[in-house]
Amino acid sequence: MRPHRHRPRAWAAATFAAALSLAATLTPQAGALADEDDGADCPVPDPGQSVSESQLPDPFTKLDGTRISDRSEWRCRRAEIKQLAEDSVYGPKPAPPDSVTGSVSGSQITVDVSDQGRSASFSASVDLPGSGSGPYPAVVVMGGLGADTQAIKSAGAAVIEYDPYAVGQEGTSRNDKQGAFYSVYGSSSDTGLLMAWSWGVSRLIDVIEQSGGNVLSPDTGVTGCSRFGKGAFVAGAFDQRIDLTMPVESGTGGVPAFRSVAQQDGAQPLSSAYDEEPWLGDAFGSYTGDPNALPVDTHEIVGMVAPRGLFIMENPHVDWLGATSGSIGALGGAEVYTALGAEQNISYHSDVQDGTHCASRSAWSGPLQRSIQHFLLGSGSAPGVFDISSSESGDLSRWRDWQTPMLSDGGGGDPGDPGDPGDPGDPGDPGDPGDGDSEGACTAEFSTANSWSDGYQGEVTVRNNTSAALDGWTVDMSLASGQSISNLWNGDYTESGGTVTVTNTAWNGTVAPDGTTTFGFVAGGSSTEPSGLACTSP
Repeated sequence: MRPHRHRPRAWAAATFAAALSLAATLTPQAGALADEDDGADCPVPDPGQSVSESQLPDPFTKLDGTRISDRSEWRCRRAEIKQLAEDSVYGPKPAPPDSVTGSVSGSQITVDVSDQGRSASFSASVDLPGSGSGPYPAVVVMGGLGADTQAIKSAGAAVIEYDPYAVGQEGTSRNDKQGAFYSVYGSSSDTGLLMAWSWGVSRLIDVIEQSGGNVLSPDTGVTGCSRFGKGAFVAGAFDQRIDLTMPVESGTGGVPAFRSVAQQDGAQPLSSAYDEEPWLGDAFGSYTGDPNALPVDTHEIVGMVAPRGLFIMENPHVDWLGATSGSIGALGGAEVYTALGAEQNISYHSDVQDGTHCASRSAWSGPLQRSIQHFLLGSGSAPGVFDISSSESGDLSRWRDWQTPMLSDGGGGDPGDPGDPGDPGDPGDPGDPGDGDSEGACTAEFSTANSWSDGYQGEVTVRNNTSAALDGWTVDMSLASGQSISNLWNGDYTESGGTVTVTNTAWNGTVAPDGTTTFGFVAGGSSTEPSGLACTSP
């Protein structure tokens, strides 16, 4: 569980040193605030010439070719991904400006920015919840479109109505961009509108942090739909002070994986997203016809948000939005959350009936409010659920040839690590539900990631018990009466009469001695856990 960040009101001169805790959550140190980019001090080597790669790049392999093995390494690996994303997709996000000042009231935030001898100003309106007392956490809603504002306020958070066009206007040419961002950094800046809008959200947070907390606390979320869903996604990825990111129906240029979009019938083509408006950085133009040359993809941008809260909402009924590719981007990014032991902190929901673009959907209200209460108010648990529409369900195994590592925690020991079933030397820990037979080439161990009245999300860890690498594995399990699997990832499965057989994919069939791999699934019908787990290997 992510601890709530209770921050002192007198924080104006403080800075936060963020660190990854055992649960891989951001843990503030007393008297300080989180950094916008806590990896700014990481050296990022020259990536060199990008190599064409049809599958999603490995988020765990550093630019020097080595793979990270410890959670502490993710900070600087994230810095590498950030640099690649700026260079090839969005354009650069400048370092924090020389000066940011402004004011916060119960109805408005004003922002005045000065940097490199240039200045600009903009403002946003504030809508406080009807109950409770401040300071309130707040969700920035881009362009008046995003997650349901009434649900946000009912959960106890204020709404900041932010007009992205004040910071980066649409309808301009790439060499004559307009708005507050471009007034400071130049109309011919290579930075696209999505990053400019993200910069504006960061400057709002600057002012909130300086305000003393009489009205708003710095516990902040961001949301947006459609083009503003793209903007919300980028804002959450590039500012680590944002506790909860909630993109809605973001489409191409948002969560959907670029490599997959290029092959998905009906999804907005990369060239269209680049040409429609200068949303993406100027450099992206050279990749629209060859996404395999991109040194980064959106699953890694999802990973940049980790381990902070992320709730992705998508619409499977509008082909243009590329929901299949969205599920691939989300599932790939979820592997970063899993590696960091924070799989509960990411949720994805596309199984909705209403196909109206940017509609407020009741199916999203529950996980939306739980996300706000957990990540912004520090109460309850995160939703931690993937509910993917069967009509737009992507197959991650088709798009990767890398395995997700079990990252250590610096050697300090972590018997409660969600990715490390059982205490060292105690593989038969009775506290691990669903443990398989400890004998044989492999065992299958079940854990519940999340549950609700008519279903649950589960994860099964396959462990190699031998001194040689496994060459393939099969897990059998029995579902309770009336249950069925609606989605399963990191494995191939068949289901017959309540008996489910899961086999490895092409990329995770080889398991090192004493190593593990995992698959996850969502089952509906009841919240009863599966029984009779058994693992075999040829």
